[in-house]
Amino acid sequence: MNRIAESELIINSRGAVYHLDLKPEELAPTIITVGDPDRVSEVSKYFDSIEVKSQHREFVTHTGYIGNKRISVVSTGIGTDNIDIVLNELDALVNIDFVTRTIKPTLTHLTIVRVGTSGSLQADIPVDSFVASTHGLGVDNLLNFYKNQNNDEEAHLVNAFVTHTQMGHHFSAPYIASAGPSIQKHFVEGFHHGITVTCPGFYGPQGRVLRLGLTNADLIDKLTSFSYGNHRITNFEMETSGIYGLGKLLGHHCLSLSAMVANRIEKKFSTDGNAAVQALISKTLGILSGI
Repeated sequence: MNRIAESELIINSRGAVYHLDLKPEELAPTIITVGDPDRVSEVSKYFDSIEVKSQHREFVTHTGYIGNKRISVVSTGIGTDNIDIVLNELDALVNIDFVTRTIKPTLTHLTIVRVGTSGSLQADIPVDSFVASTHGLGVDNLLNFYKNQNNDEEAHLVNAFVTHTQMGHHFSAPYIASAGPSIQKHFVEGFHHGITVTCPGFYGPQGRVLRLGLTNADLIDKLTSFSYGNHRITNFEMETSGIYGLGKLLGHHCLSLSAMVANRIEKKFSTDGNAAVQALISKTLGILSGI
């Protein structure tokens, strides 16, 4: 087995992976990711006990228990560049031997659930409602750096998306990955379902105009009107495609859950987005603790 060099996997002086500052034994097999570091404590306040608290830069982790269920909550920061760090380091913690720096012969499959906010792209998905993403469709470029192969449906879906939106020329090549079916099946009642588009920014990449003109001025209309078979685009944000793409390649079970704090079609913004997020956190933990 090839040894992974010190420059490729950085382990700090206490034996923890560099960015997350976690040791293997400090991570639970069920993980909730949140973008905002301050949201970690908003999740862990529901834990019956907390055994680990760690913070390095924007990466905050609390590991504890709800009943007999061990759960970690990890903040990722915003964007798929941070997701690249977090997903690779979470995988390293369970699937690489830190002493020998080799890949373990038996791999561990984590359950990773993103709990975040998003903007709805359909009039019938109102603010303060919840979306469970069936797919993450990335226009952010991250997965194009990895060897990846779509199944036939995914390949056809991406091709239809590029044709419909004309995002294949001046933009990075879109990619798509599916939610983990073993975890998605538990998040049906009370959730809208559809494709989540992941963007590499908040303003221009999501069709917002402040002082700069846009190369794809009708982006919102194109995303809203896209359909392929029974699939449609429900929302967009900045992390889901990276989680789904890397999670699938690494063999983990991933799901992205979003509270709609904005509806871009109705031009509405939630009057209490924090309450919607709290409700999503509570619902998510209730489901996960029972699995």
